[in-house]
Amino acid sequence: MHGFSHVWTFDSHILWQEPYVIYSQILAQTQRIKVGPFVTNPATRDWTVTASVFATLNEMFGNRTVCGIGRGDSAVRVTNGKPVTMTELRESIHVIRELGNSRSVEYHGSEIRFPWSRGSELEVWVAAYGPMALRVAGEVGDGFILQLADLDIAEWMITTVRNAAEKAGRDPASVKFCVAAPMYVGDDWAHMRDQCRWFGGMVGNHVADIVAKYGMHGTVPDALTDYIRGRQDYDYNEHGRAGNTHTAFVPDEIVERFCILGSADQHIQKLKALAELGVDQFAGYLQHDSKEETLRVYGETVIPALSEHITAKR
Repeated sequence: MHGFSHVWTFDSHILWQEPYVIYSQILAQTQRIKVGPFVTNPATRDWTVTASVFATLNEMFGNRTVCGIGRGDSAVRVTNGKPVTMTELRESIHVIRELGNSRSVEYHGSEIRFPWSRGSELEVWVAAYGPMALRVAGEVGDGFILQLADLDIAEWMITTVRNAAEKAGRDPASVKFCVAAPMYVGDDWAHMRDQCRWFGGMVGNHVADIVAKYGMHGTVPDALTDYIRGRQDYDYNEHGRAGNTHTAFVPDEIVERFCILGSADQHIQKLKALAELGVDQFAGYLQHDSKEETLRVYGETVIPALSEHITAKR
């Protein structure tokens, strides 16, 4: 797997294929790789069903799953649904984690557990952008998922999550941090930007919700909110796809800041900078026309360089 430790996929059952079926194939053909949704949500599946899938995969293939979860975006909006509340998100995390770790939990007034599950281990990582969701990530998440690679925004969000963890009586260092963004190795900047501009549109959907709640100049950094001024309608049928026709409002600067583009050395330098901020894992989106070449360069150059850097720091 080119040296990667995890394989994450969308969990948006109308726009893409059913991920949990795919996970069983990945796990059956590998020995160490971990898999998980990026991200699931509490609205489209019963929480006990979600937990059962993870516990089943862990029993079949060893404890090699991780649950990324958020309030819901494309999976619910494509059917005109809405993201869940913060309370529902928090409660779902508790139920999924307890059942996914072979423990009992109260659900709808009953104490339940999977009688067939023994020794399952499941971490739940929370995807968040806004202040309330970041607080949930810090208070109850095993990890925090940030879907953009802007250094300034990442620093603010990581600090916010750590502060929330500390206020909740947790060790801030116990929360793992994953930054996710398109990665494209190349030298044609105009082409790379156009191939990855969709990502700014995807992030913009979450930012629009934040602006609606907190305003353009609220507690969220202007670096995150300013660029959506020209945002209009968004077609979820083009969600996550290069060439998305509803992302023309995303400026070149945002594409470069939110994504990781350029030569192998430029990727290495930005990933090192993220690591210095406390990022434990980087997940790269590959929705562009140079998947295999980017994976090759990561496997041969980027991942070895980062592994050497991490080893040297220890």
